[in-house]
Amino acid sequence: MHKYRTHTCGELRSEHDGQDVRLSGWVFRKRDHGSLLFIDLRDHYGITQIVVQPDAPFFDGCQHLRLESVITVTGQVEARAEEVVNPKMPTGEIEVVAAELVVESASDPTPLYLPGEEDGPEDQRLRYRYLDLRRERLHNNIMLRSKVISSIRQRMVDHGFQEFQTPILTCSSPEGARDYLVPSRVHPGKFYALPQAPQLFKQLLMVAGFDRYFQIAPCFRDEDARADRSPGEFYQLDIEMSFVEQDELFAVLEDVLAGLFAEFSEQKIDQTPFPRIPYAEAMVKYGSDKPDLRIPIEMVDVSDVFTDSGFNAFKSVVDGGGVVRAIPVKGIAGQSRSFFDKMVSFACEQGGKGLAYLVWNGEKVKGPILKFLSEEELATIVERCKVEDQDVVFFVSDKPKLASSISGAIRTKLGEDLDLIEKDVFHFCWVVDFPMFEFDEETKSVIFSHNPFSMPQGGLEALESKDPLDILAFQYDIVCNGVELSSGAIRNHSLDVMYKAFEIAGYDHSVVEEQFPSLLNAFKYGAPPHGGIAPGIDRIVMLLAGETNIREVIAFPMNQRAQDLMMGSPNEASIQQLRELHLKLNLPKKQEEQSNN
Repeated sequence: MHKYRTHTCGELRSEHDGQDVRLSGWVFRKRDHGSLLFIDLRDHYGITQIVVQPDAPFFDGCQHLRLESVITVTGQVEARAEEVVNPKMPTGEIEVVAAELVVESASDPTPLYLPGEEDGPEDQRLRYRYLDLRRERLHNNIMLRSKVISSIRQRMVDHGFQEFQTPILTCSSPEGARDYLVPSRVHPGKFYALPQAPQLFKQLLMVAGFDRYFQIAPCFRDEDARADRSPGEFYQLDIEMSFVEQDELFAVLEDVLAGLFAEFSEQKIDQTPFPRIPYAEAMVKYGSDKPDLRIPIEMVDVSDVFTDSGFNAFKSVVDGGGVVRAIPVKGIAGQSRSFFDKMVSFACEQGGKGLAYLVWNGEKVKGPILKFLSEEELATIVERCKVEDQDVVFFVSDKPKLASSISGAIRTKLGEDLDLIEKDVFHFCWVVDFPMFEFDEETKSVIFSHNPFSMPQGGLEALESKDPLDILAFQYDIVCNGVELSSGAIRNHSLDVMYKAFEIAGYDHSVVEEQFPSLLNAFKYGAPPHGGIAPGIDRIVMLLAGETNIREVIAFPMNQRAQDLMMGSPNEASIQQLRELHLKLNLPKKQEEQSNN
């Protein structure tokens, strides 16, 4: 018989009745019934109930055995009586009567109570993450992650992609977030940077002629944490394709994602192709470029209704270049006055000046702004918003960007508070046709609005003949249930187009050549049309696991302050290490005083 186990703790069934077996695992629960002691023994594969009889020589020792101690049990499988079968456990039809028990590793009292349903303080969970990962939910999340990555790899190979690894130690490049820098010992005063993404390398692979690349790529960005973003590092399914158009890339990713979500979830999934929503439309209808299509509310631009309106508050905003967005909601006319007051307060919290609304209740229309509207204006609102009896229309009026932000937040709030969000479904969409440029109010200049290396729609001709603010790019986002899984683009592979695009954004040739020499030099030797995308692995698994916090699907995440509490990083470097790297510290005064103490 094997020294530690003949079976796992999730393997035994009624057909094993009468067999002598050996199991090893952790003491998950204990129930002392006086005449019998029951131990739930847990390993990676499941739980088996162990019965320790009072005449066993190790009975007294088991009574004092702490939870999470590691033991090896040898005994006989016995079928449970019908009335004590546990249908919630795969092994619930049997138990093992212990004949021998060896304590492999006794546990101290654990700082986390693992059988409990409560998560406990996050700092404590992260400090003892190896214990937290023994909990079933977390353990299952990490196993789901492993299976998802394996499935992704196979699906990409099936689509003709090859997996390549790109460097971790590279050079700093302006990707939009802060770099993590690594000082060089052999090149004093110079630094490597950890890659924010393998962007330049994967484009260079296309120049090198590899055609279809993918990688489960680690990315490093010194940015703040959010519920759907882990600080420090994350993983993405990095993809690049040569001689590709936008529709072809969409088809590949849709097939991969639809198949993946169907494999690992029982929720309803959209049929492919996924809806494609232009950026400008998304900002009006949903107030966001990552719309949650589970919420059955679509907003409407009604700015023109108020151009000659008697309602001066809205008219003055429209005259000043602002907009009015209507938010129609079905069948909620019966809500209390306090509900509407709370929505007004919420709008103000989002930066709005207030929130107007109209209520259709029977033959009557009510609302604070009704007296300012003509019959014709009211009729237009009814027609545009498809208003029926018992409907309510809210109104937000402000500068376009702020109006979208406020109305989008209100749409989400209404969906949550009124329980309108469709359940058990994954709604995907593409947001397309992002603007190539935008106007920066602070610098009073035209800047890139998204990815500077994207191909402008219309190419060089558009750059030379159009108003920059009217130029669209072949840029796109893939969104699921309001979570942005990835941004991507058809790349700009033409030097002439690239120089012109950067010129419009205020950069001359020398600046472009200084910041991106490797890419520009490579493009001089023949670059294929190419494009790509990089969906976040962490966010995909978070959606599939039904989690709302990304740290719940990462084995060893940092906390919100980018600290690894378990390993104690970041930590201080020794004087010897700093000397080897030719570095001297210039700490903020308060931190220097703490270090000296």
